[in-house]
Amino acid sequence: MTPRERTLETLLFGKPDKVPFQPGGPRESTLKAWQAQGLPPGTGWFGALCAEIGVEPDRPKIQGNPGIVFSMIPEFEQKILERRAGSLVVQDWKGNVCEISDRYDPSYLGGKGGKIDFVTRRWIKCPVENEGDWEAMKTRYNARDPARFPSDFEERCRKLRDRDAYLQISFSGPFWQLREWMGFEGLCMALIDHPALVRDMVRFWEAHVGALLDTLFGHCVPDCIHISEDMAYKQKAMISPAMCREFLMPTWKRWGDQAHRAGVPVYAVDSDGYVGELIPLWIESGFQMNNPLEVAAGNDLPAYRKQFGRRMAYAGGVDKRAMAKGGEAIREEMRRLQPVIDAGGYLPSCDHGIPPDVSWPNMVEYGRLLARATGW
Repeated sequence: MTPRERTLETLLFGKPDKVPFQPGGPRESTLKAWQAQGLPPGTGWFGALCAEIGVEPDRPKIQGNPGIVFSMIPEFEQKILERRAGSLVVQDWKGNVCEISDRYDPSYLGGKGGKIDFVTRRWIKCPVENEGDWEAMKTRYNARDPARFPSDFEERCRKLRDRDAYLQISFSGPFWQLREWMGFEGLCMALIDHPALVRDMVRFWEAHVGALLDTLFGHCVPDCIHISEDMAYKQKAMISPAMCREFLMPTWKRWGDQAHRAGVPVYAVDSDGYVGELIPLWIESGFQMNNPLEVAAGNDLPAYRKQFGRRMAYAGGVDKRAMAKGGEAIREEMRRLQPVIDAGGYLPSCDHGIPPDVSWPNMVEYGRLLARATGW
């Protein structure tokens, strides 16, 4: 099977020859730790891991992606606004003003280069605090802006029609996007105090994404539409199921219907935190896969499989704390997940970015166990 076929067969409860080997990935601080612990210098960590454990996962042809930009154009200037003792007050690419350690700089907070590392920040000001801010923000989301598409967009899409790699297109869901504009506290207060403004923002984002998807589907049908929608804490969702139904589900359903009409086989949603009370809403909204299933937040993947059956597939779910402990802890963790792996509809990997307390030797041990569990 090609990597694309194997991934789709797994997520759609088919019969893959083996489950894709996707252990999860590190950020900068983790890589630095691994290089001090035995990761050969100048080599990619994934290739080194595969060589260490003696497996050769398929390498799909380099086919790229359509290159559509869903986020704001132009981005805000990333800059340092103030230097303090041990910290920096910065403006990030989304227009947020926040305080971070002076070990970092604004580039660590994302943008075109993506997130570099795990960075704790103190929020000071968000870009949308009133209707005037919102009207200004709208100007950064013109779906007809040619800059949203690479100059070779049609050629990229033509090449992607004959692909052997799994193609996933990701963008922010309505809760995630409004939280980026207003901040978490600002959004939660607006849901109560300014619901009309929230509805306007959700409808705007829904239409913006929908227009870009129409263009995409006219040239290329991906394998997965993936919604980033972090909206849960350790024990509860950030807003009630009733608020989800009122403010978010219509958008989730519209995008899902749009994707399925175009022939997209997988509609997926990402959220950190405890998602047990959200999964039924996601199933009702048409989602078929959820990740990353953080174990420390109380997510019990074997229990979810019993409760929801084949109505939801999953990715992630391997407890990063067990990975850090290694030994019997990670062996027991893989035994816990083996029945779900065997039942299908599950791509096992670390339940978030791999943190630096997972040593390179323990990463190798985990990789070897994962390769055995998935048939490699």
